[in-house]
Amino acid sequence: MPQTWPRAPRRRTTPIVVGLALATLAAPAMAALGGNIASVQADGAHMAAQLKSTAAGECTIHTLTRQNGTVSEYARADGLIFAVTWHGPARADLRQLLGDHFDTFQTDNAVAGGRRPRRPLAVNRSDFVVRTGGHSGAFWGVATLPQSAPSGCTVNPLQ
Repeated sequence: MPQTWPRAPRRRTTPIVVGLALATLAAPAMAALGGNIASVQADGAHMAAQLKSTAAGECTIHTLTRQNGTVSEYARADGLIFAVTWHGPARADLRQLLGDHFDTFQTDNAVAGGRRPRRPLAVNRSDFVVRTGGHSGAFWGVATLPQSAPSGCTVNPLQ
């Protein structure tokens, strides 16, 4: 009679999958480009970041600082986020930072075969502009909605 190996116990992955899904749903959303400023406080708590808000002319700059980088969200007086900048040792989560504009960003930077291009990623449209750059250990970027920006507010990607 051939030897049979004991059957490995079945893992119960359902509770883990459900737990991860609930944690994702419970996480506050980033005040993404084009979004509302109402979630900036929640973003700071969610990211375990130190939040500093500074009035700068016609806008307010909300800077979220963590050990692994900084994100600045530029808001108009009505609360609309018209620009987002980032810099740090790792690539930023552009899906979170760009919000509804992420698909446009991906489409404009698509390469045949689905590979990531070797050049810095960018979008240059009249209603949406993104510049990224950097290298291992030092990444940066800026995304703006030029038509939504108030006059007299300068966006600094290293702020």
